[in-house]
Amino acid sequence: GGPAGGVGVGSAAWTGASGARGGGRVRGERFRASRYWATSGATTRLGTAVADVAGRSRGRGYPGGGASAAALLAGSLAVWYWSEGSVSVRSITRPKVEWFYWITILFSQTLGTALGDWMAGKDRGGLGLGYEVGALVFGAGLAVVAAVYVWGRVSHTLLFWLAFVLTRPLVATLGYLLDKPLASGGLNLSRLYASLVLLAFIAACIRFIPQRPAPAGEAT
Repeated sequence: GGPAGGVGVGSAAWTGASGARGGGRVRGERFRASRYWATSGATTRLGTAVADVAGRSRGRGYPGGGASAAALLAGSLAVWYWSEGSVSVRSITRPKVEWFYWITILFSQTLGTALGDWMAGKDRGGLGLGYEVGALVFGAGLAVVAAVYVWGRVSHTLLFWLAFVLTRPLVATLGYLLDKPLASGGLNLSRLYASLVLLAFIAACIRFIPQRPAPAGEAT
């Protein structure tokens, strides 16, 4: 994978602050940003590996891998809702609910990776649109989600999960552009420097975006 894979935690940067508001509250502990983002990074790497197995190693292709990831995500959300009556990140007040949250995050990362591979890849049933077009498509999708959040009346919980899924392929496609040759429209950075650029962006998001647990039971 490209530099985005090495620092895949960046896929959560856009929506992670919202998730952190719920995820740091379990067992009454004070929210710790470092612990949250370390766990988020681990689930991103694992989600990428699961997507690779589903779409490549078992010969199902990107469409099959994406369908499997979507089914896993839908199943995780369904079980969470059946057990707790809500899938909002603001409802995370017990260890059991935190487990639901992180399992759902894992499958969200898996689906996001599968969508990015399917959009950009030219083999294994991919659409072959390339990383530039993929970044524009997923960026436009996030812009729509943001607009609906501001002006629409759609559930903020639904919008959170949509945004979380879309950020993974967006950051991945942008990350790949950093180390592509100049002739291919990239910046031709080495893998090390591309990773450092993304890490600096992630660190800035964590530093300057307010992150705190929301009051228990606060609705989205």
